Amino acid sequence: MGQEASTYDLLLIGGGSGVGKSTVGREASAMLRDAGTAHCLIEGDGMDRIHPAPDGDPHRTAVTERNIAAVWANYAALGQRRLIYTDTVSILESQMIGRAMGGDEVRVTCVLLTAEEATVRQRLAARETGARLGARIERSLRTGHRLAQEAPVGTVRVPTDGRAVQDVAAQVVRLAAW
Repeated sequence: MGQEASTYDLLLIGGGSGVGKSTVGREASAMLRDAGTAHCLIEGDGMDRIHPAPDGDPHRTAVTERNIAAVWANYAALGQRRLIYTDTVSILESQMIGRAMGGDEVRVTCVLLTAEEATVRQRLAARETGARLGARIERSLRTGHRLAQEAPVGTVRVPTDGRAVQDVAAQVVRLAAW
């Protein structure tokens, strides 16, 4: 008798700093939990925090993949089949994240959260302190522009300006069709 195929669903939420990735990811997770939909959530910000970068891995991509694989293996062993993964450039790393999940098939939904420059500046100013705020804002704006240009075909852009987090999260959950 053959082994059952492993099919997983991956919801990637990306965007520059200040667009609401972490907040929307947590809210989407809460909505799914309230609906009784099995899933798990990984906040990608902590998957590559190592200094110095390992030899041969200056962007820490291999470290990120190993860490996602380790965490996902624990979730999959508990029967999970759906993963929400939030990280700035996650939509550009769908192949790496899918590979880390293993399985025979990984169905990917890419969501790029967006916000106008004034919104990003306001949100980051509310949460950042110290001399690095200006650099953080500029990096976020550059990254947002890059993501808008390089987003894979099929990526859905979801504006967050002036919207309640519940509305954005509900839209993201609908896009995943979970």
